[in-house]
Amino acid sequence: MSFNTFGREFRFTTWGESHGPALGATVDGVPPGVPLDEAFIQGFLDRRRPGTSKHTTQRREADQVRILSGVFEGRTTGTPVQLMIENTDQRSKDYGDIATSFRPGHADLTYHLKYGLRDYRGGGRSSARETAARVAAGGVAQAVLAHLLPQLRITGYMVQMGALHLDRSRFDPAAIAGNPFFLPDATAAGEWSDYLDRIRKDQNSVGAAIEVLIQGCPPGLGAPVYAKLDTDLAAAMMSINAVKGVEIGEGMAAAGLTGTDNADEIRMGNDGPRFLSNHAGGILGGISSGQDIVVRFSVKPTSSITTPRQSIRQNGEEIDLITKGRHDPCVGIRAVPVAEAMAACVILDHLLMDRAQTGGVRGVIG
Repeated sequence: MSFNTFGREFRFTTWGESHGPALGATVDGVPPGVPLDEAFIQGFLDRRRPGTSKHTTQRREADQVRILSGVFEGRTTGTPVQLMIENTDQRSKDYGDIATSFRPGHADLTYHLKYGLRDYRGGGRSSARETAARVAAGGVAQAVLAHLLPQLRITGYMVQMGALHLDRSRFDPAAIAGNPFFLPDATAAGEWSDYLDRIRKDQNSVGAAIEVLIQGCPPGLGAPVYAKLDTDLAAAMMSINAVKGVEIGEGMAAAGLTGTDNADEIRMGNDGPRFLSNHAGGILGGISSGQDIVVRFSVKPTSSITTPRQSIRQNGEEIDLITKGRHDPCVGIRAVPVAEAMAACVILDHLLMDRAQTGGVRGVIG
């Protein structure tokens, strides 16, 4: 299986399977001298960790990360950083019934058609368990960004879960860490909890929409054609399990706007150009404008549900299939820290590419 590496100058390769002994990431392109330890990375992994509330899978994984190389006396050495997370709560027997069956909505069928074999225990490499390795790599990226761009902030949060939508008039970033939905509205968390409880008790699942806000990103990151910043951000989000659509700024809603509505008009401010709106989501022509970067994506409902679904076996027999095991009723919840990690990796990758090409030189206005 090829294509397990993401990034150009800052890049990581993930390895391991859902029910294997361990998974992890090899992170390359890390500048030397950056403060980094396991505790820093662990903080990001704990936000993604399963079993932290009744609204996520009850698989009990500690997700304890170990740094095996690339760090000496608390600082990066410039050599590859090897990260490992052991799997400790696999229940492979839960998947014995699907060894020769294909779960609807999963990658079982396409993996079999492409490779002729598959690891049916939790989906192997196609499992969302793989994202733990991404979050660990994203923790390394966050450490480097804190060193090089201390003003940068990357914040992910849910804006939709099934029929429920965030009321943006009550947007409160301080509320995000105070509820299991990464919801920036503390007053709505109870309603969202009741809603998901009903979904779970009906042996069903529901989709979600996540937004990532990147603040303090300097202008000039990205390139106009094949290395657009928004292209790479979209690819990063689309690579996350169960993601089916990505938007930048107004996204699909821009199709309903006129040119006068959509244009982000510019005036001269005390510190340079000042935009009067941000329909572009902080990226123009593939290059960051200095405004807030806004990325939004949709996550499909978890395909693993205990309601019978029509499917087939490997021998062609038609069956009704129930997917057993421990699964998220809304997999979008734990996608939030994964999205933050991927955003951090993309921003750092483009920062390093820009430094290599321009040395940080910028055009002057005014």
